[in-house]
Amino acid sequence: MASLFVPFPHLETQRLCLRPLRPSDWEAVVALRGNPESMCFIPRPMITDKASALTMIEMIQQKIDEGTGINWVITEKEADEMLGIIGHYRIKPEHFRSEIGYMLLPKAQGKGYAKEAVQAMLIYGFEQLDLHSVEAVIDPENEASIKVIEKLGFVKEAHFIENEYFNGRFWDALVYSLLKRNFKPIV
Repeated sequence: MASLFVPFPHLETQRLCLRPLRPSDWEAVVALRGNPESMCFIPRPMITDKASALTMIEMIQQKIDEGTGINWVITEKEADEMLGIIGHYRIKPEHFRSEIGYMLLPKAQGKGYAKEAVQAMLIYGFEQLDLHSVEAVIDPENEASIKVIEKLGFVKEAHFIENEYFNGRFWDALVYSLLKRNFKPIV
């Protein structure tokens, strides 16, 4: 799998570019992962400083180097400013399956960017990584994310009740999945 990520696959959509995450993006990572509004549905610690942001960037690069995951920065075509992060962040090549994740800064939400970026990433996953299926694990209260993946053809497969403990509370998780044969790109 690792050889598929060299050279790094830059993806483009009608309005967006998906490029690699760079150490110079650390401030944008803090803005995204340190924002309570962005993190309200994600049971992970917030990133609030340069050192933590650089550690996250290094971890993402390590997954790319090992071929176990790949993440992109979402930008508009005419600007290099990070709007969010998206990726096949857990690839299971033995099962031809990946788990995807994506986050957008609040200022980039509600513009169709998530759907556009997820679709580009799905096309890459099904065509270049030869994935058979893709899953997304979503907080049941994250209605916007649920709408994005349902528009792209994902089907709810499970609702795990209080299956993860983080920050003093139990979190539910919905598991959505999409088989390659059921994927129909939206024009």
